[in-house]
Amino acid sequence: MKSLAVLGTGSDAGKSTLVMALCRIFADQGIKVAPFKAQNVSNNSAVTQDGREISRAQYFQAEAARIEPSYLNNPVLLKSHGCGSVQVIVNGLVHKRQSVVNYYDDIDELKAHVKHAFARLEQDYDLVIAEGAGSPVELNLIDKDLSNTFIATTFNTKNILIADIERGGVFASIYGTMMLMDPIIRSNLVGVVINKFRGDRRFFDEGERIIREQFGLPVLGVLPFQPLNIDMEDSQSLSNYQQRLDDVKIRIAVIAYPGLSNYNDLDVLMADPEINVELISAYRPLDDFDMVLLPGSKTVIRDLMWLKEQGLFEEIKKFDGQIFGLCGGYQMLCESLHDPDGFEHDHPCVETGLGYIDDIVIYQSAKILSSGYYQLFSYTAIKGYEIHSGRMDKHPLSYDNGRIMGTHVHGVFDDNTFRTDYFSSVSANYEGFDYVTYREEQIQDFVNMVSEQVDTHYILQVLQDES
Repeated sequence: MKSLAVLGTGSDAGKSTLVMALCRIFADQGIKVAPFKAQNVSNNSAVTQDGREISRAQYFQAEAARIEPSYLNNPVLLKSHGCGSVQVIVNGLVHKRQSVVNYYDDIDELKAHVKHAFARLEQDYDLVIAEGAGSPVELNLIDKDLSNTFIATTFNTKNILIADIERGGVFASIYGTMMLMDPIIRSNLVGVVINKFRGDRRFFDEGERIIREQFGLPVLGVLPFQPLNIDMEDSQSLSNYQQRLDDVKIRIAVIAYPGLSNYNDLDVLMADPEINVELISAYRPLDDFDMVLLPGSKTVIRDLMWLKEQGLFEEIKKFDGQIFGLCGGYQMLCESLHDPDGFEHDHPCVETGLGYIDDIVIYQSAKILSSGYYQLFSYTAIKGYEIHSGRMDKHPLSYDNGRIMGTHVHGVFDDNTFRTDYFSSVSANYEGFDYVTYREEQIQDFVNMVSEQVDTHYILQVLQDES
């Protein structure tokens, strides 16, 4: 069976969620399917069972495919480190930190790792579905494009194009992308999926005819606008979040510093109809909130300095409600943060923290990568994962003095029991909900929608005919 690449006319066209849905659809038909993205640029990551770090999106897609996530699903991950530099993660482990320019200079070295990972998946699975990145026709970067042109031409994949109609100009974006495509990619183009359509589907019948007859490209499906508020890949996805507010009982101020990372921790909170989440990205008083949440950060010291520059540091110090810190946000609650070798920050430094926790943070290599069940607070087994370079001697995993709480473990709020107990302490009227069931229902509803609207039988036939 041929491998399949899902390419987009631009960023946030819907590649990640379409790949996720196709993985689940084909897996449920008994096909061994694996997702793949050669290079992802995201501060949202997760830890595999063997202690490797991959993009949260590919981890999510692997779960949808009902397989164990692996570094093979995402061999190259770039995490922004600010000031024009990135942390380069290769095969799930930190490779180096370098400027974007130097990263592109080393692209040929990375191609070997990408080829190895893709070839391994093709060997071990019936079908590999590769997600592209951005647009496949960024002409000035074609020779440096790992996720689109390199994969599609090296492995001769069959290709689907997905286009975002909500942005407008959908015909121009489809036609322009087709005309600028590498000839090999265009010759293997199976069809196009129109995404984020609002209104009566019949209004696009004429549009479908135009694409089919004038562009010579089948329309495989038209997907209605249906946000999936789960496992966001980037800040654009975060801005598209839709809360399902009902009887709000708790208001949470989430501090959205520039280096905000692993914001999938917010999924469960924004899905909770009893909780109103507000992202705080500039100074404002916090006294009308019930709780302040300091989430993960890719650049903890820089974001702590940002808090002080914005005036939010003093606002948090004055806040008399519940405060919770996650990973980098947990570290900010300590007395001081030490980076003696310039590992976390641009240069060696010491920065004063909020001082709520009687501990100091020291940044050093190698990064702690762990996944499993943790004994946190008074709970014996909370499922989660750790991704951090900061070490704390007195409180390495978690801290709880009643009003101030925090942990290095991502995913704690996904635990129904802990979440219900914690927010009941914030508001006695809080009732809670079953997020585990809700999450699976949301995934399956989205998958069912894709299955109904996209001609997956035709896609599978094309892949099998070319085997």
